[in-house]
Amino acid sequence: MAQLDTRSALSPDNLALLMAVAQCGSMAGAARQMGLVPSALTYRVRQIEDALDVLLFDRGSRRAVLTPAGAELLRSGAQWLDQIDALAQRVKRVATGWEAQLTVAVDAVMAPSAVLDLCQDFYATGAPTRLRWRAETLSGTLEALQSGAADLALGVATDAAVVDIQTAPLGTLRMVFAVAPHHPLAQHSGPLQDADVRAHRAVAVADSTQRGRGVTHNLLLGQDVLTVPSMQQHVRGMFDLRQELIGNGVLVTEGAGYRFSQDYVFTSPSTAAAVVLGRSANGRIEWKDGQGRTLKELQAQEAVG
Repeated sequence: MAQLDTRSALSPDNLALLMAVAQCGSMAGAARQMGLVPSALTYRVRQIEDALDVLLFDRGSRRAVLTPAGAELLRSGAQWLDQIDALAQRVKRVATGWEAQLTVAVDAVMAPSAVLDLCQDFYATGAPTRLRWRAETLSGTLEALQSGAADLALGVATDAAVVDIQTAPLGTLRMVFAVAPHHPLAQHSGPLQDADVRAHRAVAVADSTQRGRGVTHNLLLGQDVLTVPSMQQHVRGMFDLRQELIGNGVLVTEGAGYRFSQDYVFTSPSTAAAVVLGRSANGRIEWKDGQGRTLKELQAQEAVG
């Protein structure tokens, strides 16, 4: 088997090949995607592993699963490929005076409609530059700019000066503490104390950073947290599924509520409750039988009996 040196093993083409294997979950699937003979792809993967003297995929199961070393290589490799793309863009800018592509990291706090208006204004100038919208959250927004993955960042939440980056204020964002009308805290009288809030689960949007653990805001020590990719996706996902079930006749309107006309398998009781109620819900408490007993109570009785 011909030996590759370390630099050749980490070429962009080889990194793309390894990413395809990881995404497809098998050598054969990646070979089909890339138009290669499976044996040729397997040979290249082994060459890369030999050059780096590490095992990148665990072949003990039917799927090609990344080892910790393989996962780290692809994580760092993806950042390196972004930097290569950024270098190519800079070279084109110097040669033509225009960016071939402008990648904008948009933080989750930015209203999509406002960003789309900005895009429309940009296209109206007739510039040949293509725009690429990159969705980020919290420290991931600034990280995308600093790493070269983005050329411009909107909605960076920082008061500190950032070295070698020009900044301009967009305005201030006022955060409010909010709960659903049915939430127990909505009925609370008087100022809320930390102990009152800590007793209930918080919903937090995940930091999109690729380095470290990211940052959190306004979460209390010891408080249970449900982390979602974005608030819009979490709420919209439940609504879309409910509309789909209504369209298929699985869920029918009955009075002020809904009724299942046939069996439908959900991933959890809470997902089923959220779809019907149109909000986040604890299915073990929301679902009740004709006698008013919750699913949690029934499961406890069954466990004892």
